[in-house]
Amino acid sequence: MPSNTPFFRRLLIVIKQTAFEEYTQLKLRGQAPKALRWTRLESRYHSHKQCVENLLDILKKNNVSFSCVNRVELDRQHLADVDLIVAVGGDGTVLSSAHFLDHGTIPLLGINSDPISEEDKLVKKKKGDERRSHGALCAITALDMKEKVPQVLFGGGKLTTRSRIRCIVKSTFSETRLVPALNDLLIANPSPAAVSRFRMGWLKEVDLDPKGPLRDGGGDGMTPTSTSSSSQSSYNEATSSMQLANSLSDPQHLPRSRYGTITRFSGRPYDVQNSLNVWSSGMWISTATGSTAAMAAAGGKPMDLYSPNLQYLIREHMIENVPDNYEELRGLNNGILEKGQHLHLRWNSQKGRVFIDGSHLMHNLELGDEILIDSEAPPLALYSRWD
Repeated sequence: MPSNTPFFRRLLIVIKQTAFEEYTQLKLRGQAPKALRWTRLESRYHSHKQCVENLLDILKKNNVSFSCVNRVELDRQHLADVDLIVAVGGDGTVLSSAHFLDHGTIPLLGINSDPISEEDKLVKKKKGDERRSHGALCAITALDMKEKVPQVLFGGGKLTTRSRIRCIVKSTFSETRLVPALNDLLIANPSPAAVSRFRMGWLKEVDLDPKGPLRDGGGDGMTPTSTSSSSQSSYNEATSSMQLANSLSDPQHLPRSRYGTITRFSGRPYDVQNSLNVWSSGMWISTATGSTAAMAAAGGKPMDLYSPNLQYLIREHMIENVPDNYEELRGLNNGILEKGQHLHLRWNSQKGRVFIDGSHLMHNLELGDEILIDSEAPPLALYSRWD
């Protein structure tokens, strides 16, 4: 229940940099596009600035301590001693702010600073405006901010938990844990005209028994190799305890008799199962939150908003010369990655890129990189719309 004293003591206000501000800087350098509609951009700029000023007035009236930062300047140092982040702009500002909330311990409130008004709907004879943010991640708009912001400040509102995507990229000499994705990942060749080649499979964590049989050194390191009982016995007798310890730390000498391809992420061994070579335009992976955005536009299925599962979709999957199981392969184009399951990709193109919640944040891939994807990222505490 809402209390009489502010529930949050220190807020960080993350403010969007509008297109008008960005293009004005380009104009000063003589680099602004000629076709810009400056009057429209300036109008949107003033609407956004008015929303920010109104928000700050509300916070001052309620004696709440706060600091402000431009979205492009946001850094982890700004999160010190903050117990609520307010993103003022649109969905992009909410997503950018969420990327800094790795642990999900600080709640996030989105405010759509320039929503389409009832007057706009009447004048333009349309219910939406593709030039404005949809505001799907914003619980409050500039139109109802005066009423709803104080509700949040005093413990009200609708605080929900949203699942996020964990993505780990393992290269030859490094392993990188990317920031959690709230909406989606796009994994593809940097060029939209190029083919994205990768091998897709599912990971099962295994318990490698040091007393179990080791793969014969004559194998290729990728598939199980059978050995006779006598040769295996001789091998075990000749293996010292130090060699055995080394074999467990060296991926090329892991036990192979019970498993196929063994790989490691964060020191944990996994068996790669049901692998499939894919030639396509890349792959979408979305959360339930992002399933109504790019995933739905690409042909995916909307999910329950609070589902812990993920959804994947192969873009323009090229399937050739497989008349016997064509439909089966097509059925793998779009599926659900349930909580506890791990998707594995082995990147087989020369170049690749992981786009995180849009085009602003990305990670480059190289041939041979391995990717683990699941829903084990810390969930995000995000305010949702309420009546």
